[in-house]
Amino acid sequence: MSPDEYCQNKAARSGSSFYYAFLFLPPERRKAITALYAFCREVDDVVDEVSEESVARMKLVWWRTQVDQLFQGHAQHPVMQALMPHIHTYDLKAEHMLAVIDGMEMDLEKARYETWDELKNYSWHVASVVGLMSARIFGQTQPQTSDYAEKLGLAFQLTNIIRDVGDDARRGRIYLPQEDLERFKIRNTEILDHQHSERFEALMQFQTERAKRLYQEALQALPEADRRAQRPGLLMAAIYHALLNEIAHDRWHVLEQRIALTPIRKLWLAWKTWVRGGRNLTQQFKL
Repeated sequence: MSPDEYCQNKAARSGSSFYYAFLFLPPERRKAITALYAFCREVDDVVDEVSEESVARMKLVWWRTQVDQLFQGHAQHPVMQALMPHIHTYDLKAEHMLAVIDGMEMDLEKARYETWDELKNYSWHVASVVGLMSARIFGQTQPQTSDYAEKLGLAFQLTNIIRDVGDDARRGRIYLPQEDLERFKIRNTEILDHQHSERFEALMQFQTERAKRLYQEALQALPEADRRAQRPGLLMAAIYHALLNEIAHDRWHVLEQRIALTPIRKLWLAWKTWVRGGRNLTQQFKL
């Protein structure tokens, strides 16, 4: 199996909405973004699948050495071998890849976030910085596109948090800011024990509206000159926004189940958004 095939399999097995956006890219850009996504999956799996914290930390240290070697022109892991031809082509930065690993280490250090600002800092490391690298691979030409990419990454991460409240609780994690739980008079034990209530629905509606505002702000920040190149991100936004609406329609029953869109619906949303160049999103993203 070649390094590119390894990354392709990693992306396809994940079933992520990101995979559907990659399908519409030219071959070289598709290889680059698939390799970057595979890197993110690899380091994320360290935290999710390794039960012993000390072992997880050692594995993340190893991945740091892999990043260093990648930018020195050497690569051992298939993901890094697949990334190597693209780092200079798309001006990818070692500090951005290391920031992703920093975000994974945060998951080893804390399972609660007191404020929205704290959660935004975490989300920058695990999502916004990935958006910055992705925007370069897609074909960024305007500096303002970085603002769009960071904001969109934050919107994606909050959408994931909304979708995965139940799954995260089963791991003892609550990403929803503690200040928001207090505002809606919800105890941590209610989340951990999967207790759905009207108060929980109000909390989740608040988070959903926050996420939708982030999608709006991201779209407004995207320069017209880069809109066509950044269509893959807009495809993902269309899919994630539809997922938010699906979760809201189901009254945020995310504690006991994981709500998802079907693959065919994701593909349809991706194709429709690609053909329209993302211009159908402005009205969709209104609160």
